[in-house]
Amino acid sequence: MADTWLIVGLGNPGPRYAATRHNIGQMVIDELARRRGDTLRSHKANAWAAETWLRPGAAKLVLAKPKTFMNVSGGPAAALAGFYGVEPGHVIVVHDELDIPFDTIKLKTGGGHGGHNGVRDIAKALGTPEFARVRVGIGRPPGSQDPADWVLDPFSSTERKTLGILISDAADAVETVVDDGLLAAQQRYHAPR
Repeated sequence: MADTWLIVGLGNPGPRYAATRHNIGQMVIDELARRRGDTLRSHKANAWAAETWLRPGAAKLVLAKPKTFMNVSGGPAAALAGFYGVEPGHVIVVHDELDIPFDTIKLKTGGGHGGHNGVRDIAKALGTPEFARVRVGIGRPPGSQDPADWVLDPFSSTERKTLGILISDAADAVETVVDDGLLAAQQRYHAPR
């Protein structure tokens, strides 16, 4: 039987937040579902989810977007992991990252949460920080803007010009982690462009 991977895209629920920087993780999940012609449906784990495949005969993917706000993403993520029997080593969390420049992707497993409350809550709910993260750079706000406001703003018109490519690259990174492992994905996505 093929391995099962849980891919969780972080964000906040509702149309008010759909196009904001904080929701880029959910945008990546939408791209992964779109590539497979799948639709996310309501799941009893308080999430939107779709069961699909990396490709026929390869790993099973559970694509998920918690219905909760970012800071309490752990409950739905842990419930989905339990429902599908997915160990933390096969969980990939896709999220925004202030400390990485816009249009940059970094990958890691484990370590700290870097102040990201969604990642913190998932680590707490899973009982371990040892899950993969696809960290999608949104950069720091200009001037003295509060980072809490910055993440809840929509992408700028300049950012939107390359946002589709960034989302596609992040989806590719998820697929590479599942297909070839974290190290291969790091070597590909951490290299200078």
